[in-house]
Amino acid sequence: MAQHTIGVIMNGVTGRMGTNQHLIRSIKAIREQGGVLLKNEDTLMPDPILIGRNEKKLKTLAEAHGIERYSTDLEAALVDDYNEIYFDSQTTVRRADSIKQAIAAGKHIYCEKPTATNLEGSIELAKLAKEAGIKNGVVQDKLFLPGLLKLKRLIDSGFFGQMLSVRMEFGYWVFEGDWQEAQRPSWNYRKEDGGGIIVDMFAHWRYVIDNLFGNVKAVSCLGATHIPERIDESGERYKATADDAAYGTFELENGVIVQANSSWAVRVNRDDLLTIQVDGTEGSAVAGLRDCKVQHRVNTPKPTWNPDIENPFDFQSQWQDVPTNDVYDNGFKVQWELFLKHVFAGEEFPWDLLEGAKGTQLSDLGLQSWQERRWVEVPEIRL
Repeated sequence: MAQHTIGVIMNGVTGRMGTNQHLIRSIKAIREQGGVLLKNEDTLMPDPILIGRNEKKLKTLAEAHGIERYSTDLEAALVDDYNEIYFDSQTTVRRADSIKQAIAAGKHIYCEKPTATNLEGSIELAKLAKEAGIKNGVVQDKLFLPGLLKLKRLIDSGFFGQMLSVRMEFGYWVFEGDWQEAQRPSWNYRKEDGGGIIVDMFAHWRYVIDNLFGNVKAVSCLGATHIPERIDESGERYKATADDAAYGTFELENGVIVQANSSWAVRVNRDDLLTIQVDGTEGSAVAGLRDCKVQHRVNTPKPTWNPDIENPFDFQSQWQDVPTNDVYDNGFKVQWELFLKHVFAGEEFPWDLLEGAKGTQLSDLGLQSWQERRWVEVPEIRL
């Protein structure tokens, strides 16, 4: 058994998501476990170099997590043949240009979504990667959440019979920043900086819907900016120019109807920050981030409408938990391991930049639907 090393450029990991999910819970965790185990029982060890604009932040982050390499010089990292993979978790407005540089340097690409600020930019990246012959992938983390993996198991088993509808509820109250610090960075609420919940979340909903429920045929979306002013990281008041809530309906090619409410201005009265309810002719399920519960046709209660009496049903108690039959690792880490094996050993990795472009497409069409106040068809993307 041999251990192989692969250099990984990590650009933009000083941000919240980059630090927590991609550096600490993915790359650092992979290094601490001794690398990624390959089919031939060799191991592959990622050797990251942290890239950013603030050398002090990079140095602090690297020292805190045992990372030897960091730099503010992206070009130098790209020309170094030791570094085979370029990863990008910068803000959306910076991502496409850096990915183009990395493709031109012959690096394999792995990145966060949205891959670009509009569909044309996302398609261009997918085309450039295809022409360059480099391997590429996009983070689609929610597919690896334990709750959604349990839901996928139910779908594959035929539990639902004919699937009818899906209702997705996502969000929580993000404080305005006046009397409590906001949980998300201020750029999320500025359209000019690539912010907005439609741009953010519709990319997620596209791959969740496509991979679990069916291909999206058409979209209807209403966006809103419920909180018009917020306080930024410097304590300065600013105008929120981006949408902080979106109410979407998606028609699928197989006839399933999906409703998705996404909001950073909602207080949570549900089991999790994300819940997905699937209803079918034979049964229903509700999945959260980690758990999933079901109600089969034979266990379905028979209520009748009567507002004159107290509700005689304890509806919540009439669902059964789906057992945790597998060991679930961090979803970001799982996908990182799959991509590393894809690059080094040629193993399958279907979530490429074209799939990322599909997410950007749905965001763009959601914004168009809101602006034009109508249903919009979702055409097939051809490279």
